[in-house]
Amino acid sequence: MSKKYYVVWKGAKTGVFEQWNDVKNHTQGRADAQYMGFPSKAEAEAAFQSTYTKALTKRSMSKGSTTKPTASAAYVKAESPVSAKVSDINIYCDGACSPNPGKSGTGMAVYHQQKLVELWYGLYEPMGTNNTAELNGMLAAFKYAQGHIAQGKTVQVLSDSKYSIDCITKWAKGWQAKGWTRGKGEEIKNLEVIKQCFTLYQALKSNLIISHVKGHSNNEGNELSDRMAVLARVKCTKGFVQYQETLDIKTILAMTTG
Repeated sequence: MSKKYYVVWKGAKTGVFEQWNDVKNHTQGRADAQYMGFPSKAEAEAAFQSTYTKALTKRSMSKGSTTKPTASAAYVKAESPVSAKVSDINIYCDGACSPNPGKSGTGMAVYHQQKLVELWYGLYEPMGTNNTAELNGMLAAFKYAQGHIAQGKTVQVLSDSKYSIDCITKWAKGWQAKGWTRGKGEEIKNLEVIKQCFTLYQALKSNLIISHVKGHSNNEGNELSDRMAVLARVKCTKGFVQYQETLDIKTILAMTTG
C-alpha cells in the first residue's frame, strides 16, 4: 500500500500529516472539519497553501465529475471531509434572504456514503427572513431523512444556523410545556414551522444527528446548499425541487453566493 499524506485545513491542529491517526485526533467530533489525503508530500504541501474548496474542485475535475450527475469530489474513503461524524446520509441545509426581511429561498445538498448525490432548492417566500429560510431548510432535511431512517439508516443534518438548531433541540420542548409561548404569553416567531420541525425531530432523533457547521468556511456541503438557496431566491421557486443540471462542483461553487 503506497504511503499517503494528509492535509488538515480546519481542525484542532492544521498542516500536513503523515499518519491518519493524527488526522483523526485533530478532526474528530468537529462538524466543520476539512481534510483530505494526497499521494505525495509535494501535492499535500501545495494543497495546504491553497484552500479546501480548490482542492476538492481540482480532485473533482481530475476524476471526471462533469460526466456523471452523481459524481462528487467528496469521495475520499474513510477520511472524507464531508462530515466528522459517522452517518449513512449527510444533509446540508441553508437559507438565503435579501434584503432581510425580503425575498428568501432554501437549499439542500445530500451525500450518501460520503458522495454527493442530490441538490435541492426552493421554498421561495416574497417576504421571508434568514431565520424562516433556515428553518424551512431544517424541515426539508427532516422530511428527506424520514424515509431513510425508516430503513434503519443514520442521518446527519448540518446547518450553519445556530438559531434553527437551538429552536429544535433546546428551546422547543420548554415552549411546548408553556403552551407554545416563551412564558407570560410572549409570542414565538416562526412558530408553525418550528412546531413541524420539532414533531419530526422527536420522532426521528434516535437515528438523527444534528450538527452546526460554520457558514462560508469552504465546507463543500455548506457551500453547495448556500448556492441552491440563492438559486431558489433568484428564480422565485416556490416548490422544493431537485437540481437537474450535472453535479459539476466547480460550476456550482462559481454560482452566486448568499
